[in-house]
Parts: sequence; C-alpha cells; structure tokens
Amino acid sequence: MTDLRDAHARGYIENLPCYNSIFNYFESETLTPYLLMLIEESALPLAAIEQDFAADSTGISGCRFVQWFSAKYDDPKLIESRDWIKINIMCGTTTNVVTAVEISEKYRNDSPYFKPLLETTARNFKMREVSADKGYDSFNNRALALANGAIPYIPFRGGEKRQPSPSNKGELWKRMYHFYAYNTERFMQSYHKRSNVETTFHMIKAKFGDSVRSKTEQAQVNEALCKILCHNICCLIQSMYELKLKPKFWKEVA
Repeated sequence: MTDLRDAHARGYIENLPCYNSIFNYFESETLTPYLLMLIEESALPLAAIEQDFAADSTGISGCRFVQWFSAKYDDPKLIESRDWIKINIMCGTTTNVVTAVEISEKYRNDSPYFKPLLETTARNFKMREVSADKGYDSFNNRALALANGAIPYIPFRGGEKRQPSPSNKGELWKRMYHFYAYNTERFMQSYHKRSNVETTFHMIKAKFGDSVRSKTEQAQVNEALCKILCHNICCLIQSMYELKLKPKFWKEVA
C-alpha cells in the first residue's frame, strides 16, 4: 500500500485502490489470462536479443499446511508439510526474461508442458536453441523444437549406453541420438545454458520471496504470476542500461 500511495501521489495511477481490492482480484479466475498475457508482452522488447532458451519447473510454497498419515515402524504418525504450487517456465538465457509460463498440478510430469511453453515462445521469438533436462526427454518434444527452428539440447535418459529404437521413431530419432552420443562436448556446451533457468528461479525467489501469502489455490496462482511479471519488468530495466535497450512507451508513441 505504501508503494501504491507513492504511485498515486506521483500521478502514475489515477485512483488509489482499497487494501482488500488486491486480494479480491487475486481470487478472480478472470485475472489469470491477463497476467499470462502481460508476462508474454513484457518479454517482447527483448525479442531482438534472445535466441537461446531454457525450460524447467519449480515449486513455490504457500501459507497452508497439508496433512497425511505415514506408517513408519508400524506406528502411524501424522506428517505435516506446507502446501505448494508448481510453475513451468521458459526463459531467455541472455537476460533471464520469462517468455512463457504454465501452472501445473503438483505432481504432473514436466514433459507435457514443453509444448505450450515452446509454442508461446516461438510465437514471439526467433528461436535458435532450447535446452532442458532429462525430464523433457521425448521424441515429440525434440521434433517440436526442430519444427520451430530450434536445436533441442535435451539429454537422453540412460546416457550414451542406451540405444535408440529406430523402428518406431525413424531416421530423425537416430540422428538426434547420434548427435548427442558422438558430439558430447559440443552438446554439453549448449546444454549448460540450461543453468540460466535455475538462475531465473533464484532471481524471482530472492527478490520477491519463495512463498505466496494467499490462501486459496486461485489466489496463489495469480500471486505467483505477479512475481514473474515483476521479474520481467526488472529484466527490462536492467537490459535498458546494460544492453542499451531503448524502450518506446505507449503514451510517448501515441
């Protein structure tokens, strides 16, 4: 509220919202697509800079606790742990700006979310490379990256000892595997760019907190998306100074 009062005093906003208005909006499902759109839009000024991308997921803890019973030494004990939400992102490896976000169920695999993350990013960026860990090991994920002009740097499960099965995957699968197995040094040079997505998560959590205060699931999702949106704004400001990016604001353009 202090920041909002300051913004109102400087004329950045016309009306000063009520303290509870923010929480009421967090509860609204209609807010979520707008936040996703703003995250996507906030990354657009860096489209001329970002060509290489990385994908991964992380959990953000909530303020609620979940309970379950666990049998240990034939003695049932009540276990208590914080509830949490899981977010999947794709980010640029140069500025760490988040280009796409997907909120998933807590225990869902990461691999199915590679497609929407990549398609959203490819809609706004010219992709050259995309890196991800073995959780995204899938023929479809690699083929999708290639179809969008990006070389996929995704390790194969089982390492170099596991042979591909060309009978049902075809020549493309063999070529991708052979590139991974016989050009390991070159593969790892690009794959190590994946560490930038871990840096992105650290930036978000260190600056805006690694937990959400909202109690309901919908509000937690919106609060987490707000953290990512704020992170993108910080990336834009940093790029303005470090990369000499010259933004054009809507009011000035109009």
